[in-house]
Amino acid sequence: MNIFRRPDYQSEATQFIDQLKVAKPKLEAQQRQGRALLWDKALDRDAIIDIRAGQVPQKPYVYQTDSK
Repeated sequence: MNIFRRPDYQSEATQFIDQLKVAKPKLEAQQRQGRALLWDKALDRDAIIDIRAGQVPQKPYVYQTDSK
């Protein structure tokens, strides 16, 4: 062990999160459940292919009017 070694630094945010996890042990499971509800969805690859095939290319400057 080095006698000049300082203890590892922990920011206030890290300390807060560590204390929160100790106070609420189910918090991480609840976060994972919420993420699964909103974000972790099964993708329908056929629908994605159809959507991409139906897209219309956009003009370089969409607000320019046609001067014909």
